Amino acid sequence: MGERNSVFHASPVVSYTVSFHGNRIVTDCQSSFIFIVMNYSSDHYNGKIFLNPVSTEVMGKGSFFRVMKLYAQKHPNRTPPRRPGPFHVNLDLLNRLPANTLRVTWLGHSSSIIEVDGKRFLTDPLWYDRASPFTAIGPKRFFENPVRINELPAIDHILLSHDHYDHLDKDAVVYLASKGIPVITLLGVGKRLVNWGVDKNLVTELDWWQQFKVDDFVITALPSRHFSGRWLADRFSTLWGSFAIKGPVHNVYFGADSGYYNGFKLIGEKLGPFDLTMLDTGAYHQEWESIHMGPENAVQAHLDLEGKLLLPIHWGTFNLALHPWTEPVERVMKAAEANNVQLLLPAPGETVNVDDGAYISKWWEKV
Repeated sequence: MGERNSVFHASPVVSYTVSFHGNRIVTDCQSSFIFIVMNYSSDHYNGKIFLNPVSTEVMGKGSFFRVMKLYAQKHPNRTPPRRPGPFHVNLDLLNRLPANTLRVTWLGHSSSIIEVDGKRFLTDPLWYDRASPFTAIGPKRFFENPVRINELPAIDHILLSHDHYDHLDKDAVVYLASKGIPVITLLGVGKRLVNWGVDKNLVTELDWWQQFKVDDFVITALPSRHFSGRWLADRFSTLWGSFAIKGPVHNVYFGADSGYYNGFKLIGEKLGPFDLTMLDTGAYHQEWESIHMGPENAVQAHLDLEGKLLLPIHWGTFNLALHPWTEPVERVMKAAEANNVQLLLPAPGETVNVDDGAYISKWWEKV
């Protein structure tokens, strides 16, 4: 897929440069931000649904009944023997935002606070107790989010990768937006937020390879190999993706959910190298390997992206697959060692300086 030469500028003074291949722009001159109303004139939208960057089956033919049979069987150690934690962020440390520094605080699953050269980004904020449309059933968190949502440090932007329940927490996003925090997300997801009451002037929707520019930062929405939907009837109705955050000094790739494919190499060639990659490591199985890459492929994707340090995400927080809960981290450590890849594995809520190099806390061994 060719790069889309689309640029979005926002600053405290209203000033925009936009070229979005036919997308209609609605501006509010009293706001520093604009809401992009898409007509989905995207080369990976077929008029009904969004398409993956390469041919992808969410699950193979006949896999539904095979998977149901698998879930009916016993699979040991899918959840921790006891509740991990409690974990807590260091609020004194977090509230001191250093310039020209790259720090990350993993909050569990795909939620992280990324501090890049003086700005804070919050990825896929999730305070749900269950990754489910239901409050009483569905995968339950192994541990509480290490920070109360009303105690978060000042956040510059939320990066929202897609609308699955384990990534889009409606209550959390609506609350954070009510505090004036802008959201950058993919096509169609922003419309969900606006329908929930989020101010449209706080929402930016992007297609793959489109960019949001603010100050000396460039946030690029990028492809991933996955799918979307919050119910069976709305699958593929909104776009999914990943993000690159390019600051004045540092460069970060937030991969969210994806199966492995050759697109990581292209991203690395165009936007790398990356000081930090954050890649989908858990919730894998051969029945759905095209949409969740697993530990070994996460290491390969990191190499394709020309990454320096790899932070495994999407593991250790929910029971979303059949493997033991610590298997993703054990396998990614083995694969990283075999490929000379440096890992960053902090405990939930622990703030680490990426420039300090590799770090493995082994918090899971204490559970």
